[in-house]
Amino acid sequence: MEASASEIRRRGVMKRLFDRIMVMSAGPHALWLLAVVSFTEASFFPIPPDPILAAIVLARRERAWIAALVCTVASVVGGLFGYAIGYGLYETIGAPVIAFYNLQEAFHTFQLRFDEWGGWIIVAKGLTPIPFKLVTIASGVAHLNLWTFVIACIITRGLRFLVVAGLFYAFGPQARALIDKHFSTVMIVGTILVILGFVAVIYI
Repeated sequence: MEASASEIRRRGVMKRLFDRIMVMSAGPHALWLLAVVSFTEASFFPIPPDPILAAIVLARRERAWIAALVCTVASVVGGLFGYAIGYGLYETIGAPVIAFYNLQEAFHTFQLRFDEWGGWIIVAKGLTPIPFKLVTIASGVAHLNLWTFVIACIITRGLRFLVVAGLFYAFGPQARALIDKHFSTVMIVGTILVILGFVAVIYI
C-alpha cells in the first residue's frame, strides 16, 4: 500500500531532523551536549544519552571511545548529584522527581532490594534501560556506602556505554545505511525501548 502524502511529508521532516542531528553530532559541541544529557539523565532528565552517543559515533567514528568516556564520567558525576538528592533532599526534590515519572512503587521495591544485593543491584540495574535516576536517588535514600556507589556506577555505566560505542564503531556504516533507509521504523523502535525502560522497573 502506498504511503499517503501526509505520511511522506512526515517521513521527510523526520529525515531532515536526523540529518540535522548527524551534523550536530559531528560538530565541536557534540561531546558537551553528550555530557549534559548524561549528567542530567542520571538525576532527573528522562531521555537516556545512548542515542546521542550512537549519533556521535556514526558521525565521527574516531571519537567512539572518547565519547564513551565522556558519557561515563558525566553519568557518574550526575549519579552523585542524584545520590545527594536522595541522601539529603529527598522530600523536597527526590520525591517530586519520582512522582513525576510515576515510579513510586518501583522506587519502594528497589529500596527493599538494597538489603540483599547492596552495590550489585546498581551494576545490574545500570545495564538495563530503566531510568538511572531511580537507581541514584534510591542509593542516596538508602545511604549506600559512597565508594561502593561510585565504583558500581563506574562499572555499570562504563560497560554499558562502551558496548554502545563499540557496536556502532564496528557496525557504523551498516547502521547508518539502515537508519537512512528505515528512519521512521528506527525512531518508533527507539521510542518503544524508552517506554519499555520505564515499564521494566516494575518487573526487572
